[in-house]
Amino acid sequence: MLLNELLNIKYPIIQGAMANIATASFAACVSNSGGLGIIATGSMDAAQTREEIQKCKQLTDQPFGVNVMLMNPYASEIIDVIVEEGVHVVTTGAGNPGPYMAKLKEAGIKVLPVVPSVGLAKRMERAGADALIVEGGESGGHVGEMTTMALVPQVVDAVNIPVIAAGGIGDGRGMMAALSLGAIGVQIGTCLLVADECPIHENYKDAVIKAKDTDTVVTGRSVNTPVRILKNQMAREYLKLEGHFESREELEKLTLGALRKAVQSGDVKTGSVMMGQIAGMVKEKKPMQQILDEMMASTKQVYANLQKVMEEMQ
Repeated sequence: MLLNELLNIKYPIIQGAMANIATASFAACVSNSGGLGIIATGSMDAAQTREEIQKCKQLTDQPFGVNVMLMNPYASEIIDVIVEEGVHVVTTGAGNPGPYMAKLKEAGIKVLPVVPSVGLAKRMERAGADALIVEGGESGGHVGEMTTMALVPQVVDAVNIPVIAAGGIGDGRGMMAALSLGAIGVQIGTCLLVADECPIHENYKDAVIKAKDTDTVVTGRSVNTPVRILKNQMAREYLKLEGHFESREELEKLTLGALRKAVQSGDVKTGSVMMGQIAGMVKEKKPMQQILDEMMASTKQVYANLQKVMEEMQ
């Protein structure tokens, strides 16, 4: 069974829960284009979450999901809203969804935690997760240490529930690789930043398009909050402070509101411009529908090419 069958969607693709970006409108656009759109509630309270869910319902008749950052002080109330509104899928991060699992499962909601390690994957399986989003450190935003290529097959071998691969996937080659590693589908984010419908500033989109393979860096390792962002002025200042063993409080002063500066104001010098390592593969702005259609078409082409290779090896 592939992810599209599990979630009753057209393509085996989930949109990443990008903070300040994954709005109701963006999620609905992804769902209308064949993937599973996700509303990111990391900076929301329960009332704002309900408003976004209801807006998304008005914009699409396709399944969509909601991401819950479990460190959010309103997480419990947000879970209640999700149940009341009949959302199809919940993805989680920054915590253990175990305390909410029974309530979500009783409501018929599928729970897909994001995990960066085999150990956490096993814990989430025991907690009752329906599937796992296994994310490698190539992704943008908050990251773990393991790479997707190394992590996905190890998790596939360690659990008995479906695995969705995330991190470093932006075209059909990446999707085919994920499927080859045992995943049933993929979660993508960076390649969607340049969608015409993505609600980020044009400066942010241009920064993704201009980025080369080595233009991202991970900050925050010294305070156990690693985040992959564009290697800009802010990132360099942050890394310099980390090198001098500055306190978490001093580092947070530099990043306070930095993502919003990049997303809304287009400040790509002192803002936090989150993007994954595949940014160097992203070359142009396109409609969301075209991005997803091309990813699926290229996946099928890669598969056809591999079949030819295998025939030649016989």
